[in-house]
Amino acid sequence: MSRISSPQPGLPLTPAVFHILLALSEGERHGYGIMREVTSLSGGTLRMGPGTLYGTMKRLLASGIVEEVEERADPALGDERRRYYHLTDFGEAVLRAEARRMESLVEKARRKSLLSPLGGG
Repeated sequence: MSRISSPQPGLPLTPAVFHILLALSEGERHGYGIMREVTSLSGGTLRMGPGTLYGTMKRLLASGIVEEVEERADPALGDERRRYYHLTDFGEAVLRAEARRMESLVEKARRKSLLSPLGGG
């Protein structure tokens, strides 16, 4: 991923990228915390190892979607050796654009009776 100014050209996101961004949507996390949250968000269907995580993080950092936290709000809350990451404003825009894209696809699937209507069983 190279640096882009609009979130649209980078879509669709891979499942790994989407889950990482979703994991960071509520605030900063360190790598192991991201891996645990991805597993939780996916109901255990996506388990990410360190190689996948850090390879993906390298691309997200280079594209300006994620950045490393320079200074922790409370260093006593975490191991100093851990690297913490958070979404940039651009990263949040990318995540929102992807969520809207996916929402549109789900709506199309509902119209074709592939999914039950909202509120239905």
